[in-house]
Amino acid sequence: MNKLLIVGTVAFDAIETPFGKTDKILGGAATYIGLSSSFFNVKSAIVSVVGEDFPQEYLDLLTNKNIDISGIEVVKGGKTFFWSGKYHNDLNSRDTLDTQLNVLADFNPVVPNDYKDADVVMLGNLHPLVQSSVLDQMTTTPKLIVLDTMNFWMDCALPELIDVIKRVDVITINDEEARQLSGEYSLVKAAEKIHTMGPRYVVIKKGEHGALLFEGKNVFFAPALPLEEVFDPTGAGDTFAGGFSGYIAQSENVSFDNMKNAIIYGSNLASFCVEKFGTERMESLEKEEVISRLQQFKALTQFDIELS
Repeated sequence: MNKLLIVGTVAFDAIETPFGKTDKILGGAATYIGLSSSFFNVKSAIVSVVGEDFPQEYLDLLTNKNIDISGIEVVKGGKTFFWSGKYHNDLNSRDTLDTQLNVLADFNPVVPNDYKDADVVMLGNLHPLVQSSVLDQMTTTPKLIVLDTMNFWMDCALPELIDVIKRVDVITINDEEARQLSGEYSLVKAAEKIHTMGPRYVVIKKGEHGALLFEGKNVFFAPALPLEEVFDPTGAGDTFAGGFSGYIAQSENVSFDNMKNAIIYGSNLASFCVEKFGTERMESLEKEEVISRLQQFKALTQFDIELS
């Protein structure tokens, strides 16, 4: 079985949307990535840090999904990273109400020995120096390195971010972040510019408007599935990344054509994530539901047309 190494936050979230609000619940990029990638036939491990306040039941949840948690450091007396946010009515924009780095402020990742030869490395949204530190610990070159980042690091750690971008094969960012990183408004030109920074593949996420995949002049677009109910978009991008990287790790194929499939698998899983608050939907999701919705994606995008 191929190995997937996941690096990112395991955290607490408190979320408010037009449909309700939560107290502290399970969150974090690595959590969503791990839950999503668990639907594939891969061995996965999470590298992260939590405080002594992090419930054992959350760690058990990850273990029960066959995720190796030996790389999750538990800091005695420490408090777990916490984020609180409120979404606007369109669910596309949000305000951060509170961010408490806590144990994440001094996080030094340690890759488990059994995963220093991982086939795929998924670098979730973290400080670029932490992402680079993980790559420095790999004993063999991964078949694929995927990086997710955000505008916060572009604002406060751009030189470090540029350094780690040089080392990855795939970067996944949203349209706003692609424009900021490249200085180009056109997403086609933005992808071209980002290619020159190092990544062979550029994935630009557009939320409810789908995702774009670029490799040089090759472009692929995957729509988002129209949903009756969207409760909470938190973690949708990370769930997408988990589906994308999990599928690639399982298939061992890093061609452009196979990346198309990975985009669809990622979009498919992300469509479930938004149906309930936090990780709730991903925790109860069954493989049969995933396969059934893949058929909906296929019906949505497949057509015959006569060219005359």
